[in-house]
Amino acid sequence: MTVIETPVVSSAQRRRCWIPSFPAANETGPELPTDRLPEFDDMEQRCWQVFLESSTRLFETLNRRLVHAHQLTMFDFLVLDVLAKSPHASARMGDLAQALAVGPSRVTEQIRRLEGERLVRRSRSTNDGRGVIATITREGRVRVKVAASTYGRDIRRHYLDQMSRNQMIAMGDSCRRVSARLRAAEDPPKRF
Repeated sequence: MTVIETPVVSSAQRRRCWIPSFPAANETGPELPTDRLPEFDDMEQRCWQVFLESSTRLFETLNRRLVHAHQLTMFDFLVLDVLAKSPHASARMGDLAQALAVGPSRVTEQIRRLEGERLVRRSRSTNDGRGVIATITREGRVRVKVAASTYGRDIRRHYLDQMSRNQMIAMGDSCRRVSARLRAAEDPPKRF
C-alpha cells in the first residue's frame, strides 16, 4: 500500500493563495474559496481578511520592536502610557481596564507584573477602600518616554506612511464607528 503525503498548508498560506494583492473597490480580484464566511460577498470577505491580517501583523510588529528595543510588550507600553498621561499619574484599575478595552483580570495580571519590575505600584484608594489605584513610578515614566519614540516611529513607518491623508482619515472614521457600536453593545441597557 502506498501512502501519499499531503503537504501541510497553514491558514496564512491559504489566505495568501486567494489574496495576493488587494484590488481597489471597483476592480475584480482573485476568486475566493467556496468556504467563505456565510453572509459575506466577495468584496466583504476580502476586506475582512485583509483587515484581520494587517491588524494582526501590525500589532505583532509593534510588539516585537518594543520588546527588542525596550523589553516592554505593547500592552506594557499601553498601560504605562495611559498611567503617564493620567491625572496624578494614577488610575483606578477598573478605569484602566476600560481605557484599554480589556477585562479587569488582564489589567490586574499586567499591573502585578509591571509592579514586579518596579514600573508601577499599587495602593488602596483613599476615597473607596475597595478600589485599587495603579501609579506609574519614576522608572516607569523613563521607560515609557523612551519607548514612545520607537512606538511612534514604527506606527508612522508601518501604518501612517502606507496611506494618503484622506485614506488615513477614512480609516480612522471607520474604526471610530466600529468602536462606538461595540462600546454601545457592551453597555447594559439602563433601567428607569
